[in-house]
Amino acid sequence: MGYLRRLGIDGYMMLLVAMVLLGALLPARGMAAEVLHFATYWAVALLFFVYGAKLDPASVRAGLLNWRLQGLTLGATFVLFPVLGLGLAAVFGGVLGPEMTTGLLFLSLLPSTVQSSIAFTSIAGGNIPAAICAASLSNMVGVVLTPALVSLVLHRDGGGVSADAVIKIGEQIVLPFVAGQLVRPWIGAFIRRHKLLTMIVDRGSILLIVYSAFSAGTVAGLWSHVPASRLLLLFGVIAVFLALAFAAMAAAGRGLRLPDPDRSALFFCGSTKSLASGLPIASALFPAASVGAIILPTMIYHISQLLLCSVIAQRIARRNQATTTAERV
Repeated sequence: MGYLRRLGIDGYMMLLVAMVLLGALLPARGMAAEVLHFATYWAVALLFFVYGAKLDPASVRAGLLNWRLQGLTLGATFVLFPVLGLGLAAVFGGVLGPEMTTGLLFLSLLPSTVQSSIAFTSIAGGNIPAAICAASLSNMVGVVLTPALVSLVLHRDGGGVSADAVIKIGEQIVLPFVAGQLVRPWIGAFIRRHKLLTMIVDRGSILLIVYSAFSAGTVAGLWSHVPASRLLLLFGVIAVFLALAFAAMAAAGRGLRLPDPDRSALFFCGSTKSLASGLPIASALFPAASVGAIILPTMIYHISQLLLCSVIAQRIARRNQATTTAERV
């Protein structure tokens, strides 16, 4: 287990994989599926309520003073990534199929991670306050901007997002988030003190969404429609996506001569994509039978980014430690 942890593989990641397997092997049907759908809906609402109650607007205002880093992170998340996604979809869309191509585009429109990007920035000795602001701002903007961009991109491809889906986003995600912000002065401190409770809500709701999505996909025949060759191609496309994102963030940090702490914050906040925000938005926007296939790219990207960012962050930390030791000598 220690070796796996050093590689970035923890119990939560293994539970995510377990939920995929459980949804494929023992999917919920009939009344169980209806109960699961109800539980998932309210778990998502609770998740975004907690997000709203945890987020301190003062930290966002402070971090915004570093306007260059914040602008680069938002530009990478909501401009560069969509462009890369559209390019990869144009090249590989005919082979991946419509649902996985939609999933690839959806992945490109998601906000940055919060916990992961901040944790990796911390390990690498980066600018933690700026990373907190960048990740938080990305998710605040993403609650509204991601569904809007999904609607725009899918409409461009001949699809679209229905008015019912937009209303569902408002009821299930935006309203609980706003409600959390409104009551934050009274319950924010309690939520910050009880980190175990918030972790259970956070991770528990994600595990529930993953099982629900892949369970519905299995019942709809997801795995019979996804041959092994297409799945392998998807892994390859995601690897290219990650490589392009990493290269772009590293080049931007060097090219603009950002301080090393800011480079780390930009790299980890600008190249990661949020599973926590993506799955609830996907479950609200897309039909239940299609969600499993659509979130496959996000699942693969998420697991890959955790593994690779963990290795990169530790390598940067060792390099910084070696540099500090050399300077002392």
